[in-house]
Amino acid sequence: MDINSQNPNYVGFLWNIAESLRGTYKAEDYGKVMLPLIVLRRFDCLLDEYDREIIKKIYKETDYVSGLERDIMVIAELEEVHKMKNISFFNISDYDFKSLLDDSENIAENLKNYINGFSENVKNIMKNFKFSSQIDHLNKKNKLYSIIQKFAEVDFHIDKIPNERMGQIYEELIRRFYENTDAGEHYTPREVVELCMEMLFYTKEEFIKENGKYIDIADFCAGTGGMLSEARRYIESKNKNAEIQLYGQELMDESFAICQADMIMKGENPENIRLGNTLSEDRFKGEKFRFLISNPPYGVTWKDEEHIIKMESELGFDGRFGAGTPRTTDGSLLFLQNMISKMKDDNDGSRIAIILNGSPLFTGDAGSGESNIRKWIIESDLLEGIIALPTDMFYNTGISTYIWVLTNKKISKRKGKIQLIDATKFYDPMKKSLGSKRKELSTSHIKDIKDIYSKFEESDVSKIFDNKDFGFVKVTIERPLRLKFQITDEVIENIKKAPFYKKLNKDQQEQLNSVVNLFDKIKVYMSRNEFLEDLNSKIKLKNINFIKTSQIKNLISIIGVQDNEAEICRDSKGNIEADSSLRDYEFIPLKENIKEYFKREVCSHIEDAWIDEGTLDKVGYEIPFTKYFYKHEELRSFTDIISEIEELEKIITSEIYNIFN
Repeated sequence: MDINSQNPNYVGFLWNIAESLRGTYKAEDYGKVMLPLIVLRRFDCLLDEYDREIIKKIYKETDYVSGLERDIMVIAELEEVHKMKNISFFNISDYDFKSLLDDSENIAENLKNYINGFSENVKNIMKNFKFSSQIDHLNKKNKLYSIIQKFAEVDFHIDKIPNERMGQIYEELIRRFYENTDAGEHYTPREVVELCMEMLFYTKEEFIKENGKYIDIADFCAGTGGMLSEARRYIESKNKNAEIQLYGQELMDESFAICQADMIMKGENPENIRLGNTLSEDRFKGEKFRFLISNPPYGVTWKDEEHIIKMESELGFDGRFGAGTPRTTDGSLLFLQNMISKMKDDNDGSRIAIILNGSPLFTGDAGSGESNIRKWIIESDLLEGIIALPTDMFYNTGISTYIWVLTNKKISKRKGKIQLIDATKFYDPMKKSLGSKRKELSTSHIKDIKDIYSKFEESDVSKIFDNKDFGFVKVTIERPLRLKFQITDEVIENIKKAPFYKKLNKDQQEQLNSVVNLFDKIKVYMSRNEFLEDLNSKIKLKNINFIKTSQIKNLISIIGVQDNEAEICRDSKGNIEADSSLRDYEFIPLKENIKEYFKREVCSHIEDAWIDEGTLDKVGYEIPFTKYFYKHEELRSFTDIISEIEELEKIITSEIYNIFN
């Protein structure tokens, strides 16, 4: 195949190289070799633009400094004095991919020397790929020379492959390498990203079209940079002259290396992509961004980072987690709070599109960390809308997922409102599954969802709510304690089995038995006070001194049985005592008057109930998405089911008869 023909199939060519690794590597490990080599060959081709001899001369003249500082000085000198433009990296070695082939015996050592000849930014990328160990492995298996030879055949120069096309090739190969593994950590399906872009830039079309507009976009779970690249493509399709800056943070070394390399290949500033744990390491402290996108890992634990995160939470809104922290088994709402803390608070504001699973919608009771975070987000009027996606959309999970859309500058008709869209039926089945991914959004589906969102109207798949519709007060409902008492043989046995009884000495046990035996086993007491009076009189009659208040309480708890016909129990001050076994809770919508709701919904059924006044401030928020779009389906009649079964029996009987006759 002529890779440099009019319509070269770069992906196919590179995939054939990957297939040549079969036997040396498992298919899921092809990326460990291919991705760093694609990056390296791209850099190799771009080096043709640079005068190596001038670079070497300047590098030698700056030997009084080292590392990144030296690189900065070399690049500045090249750009200003020697008129070499747009330099973001360089190489001072005597090698390139073609000259490496001249010495097959030493190709491993020479390749390492070539990589070490790059500027610090490229060396760091290759270090994060951990490519040195792959060089040794390929060389040991006698594969290194042939792989370098094949890569030397393809021209990745920018004149042949523009940055946008190079990014598409790279992303397609990433998808192929990881689609049968844990791909969700590496790749968000393109059509889902496209829908995110429509939500991210909704109402900002004119903003991004302004001539020479500066636009910054951040993804703090950047992965390999696919969402950032798509954001750039979207903006450039609307405004070729926009000044776009991409920013990202990534935890995994290899994904970080891919993302940073992608930025360099596309002419971005690689320093804008930073390595570190987003939750515990704020690599963009104090910085704000116009647009923020993310697909954070679902249900990720933050137990190991708990101390650091809790300390930052205690800073309130001077830190990133001022609204509180969720349970340590799911950091989704921490990722979201981090994004909110990075929003610009100016006339244009910021917008967020983040993909989450169902847990952040409803997990956590009133007063919990999750509920408090939702409360703050909704009461701050930040949540604009949520879109429910079809299941089976991602490569490594089939669970329900949602796009949350947030902004701190809602347009007037959306202020105080939240739109929910049920897009779970908007999909085409895939002809061939890719891991867990069995469904995909078409271009028309994306357009339809965007139109529904933009129209902001009620329909079967679109619901519009006031912010307060998601809030409730969780009140405790108490009922009076009513106990009846009767000394039966069973009760006597229960007393003897009780821990307090077993702690008494033998003499005390006999004395207590004598008191209990004084009771008439037929008599039923419907009043606790009456029973206590009788009990105390019998204790006094027997002249027993060891039975104190604690023993009396133990006896009451064993003998007393809840009975709605019994007299209400009161404490020493005459206050009605609550029966904990009858305690219940009501979730009263914030829009409701609590007293009126209680009278209508509770007292109409239970006349003696009351609200624990101490729970009136226990406000919670949840978004029961499925509840709002639930459609009741009438059950089929018994007659229809029986009729269908009889028809099936006839068919089966007929088929069996035909088989044997």
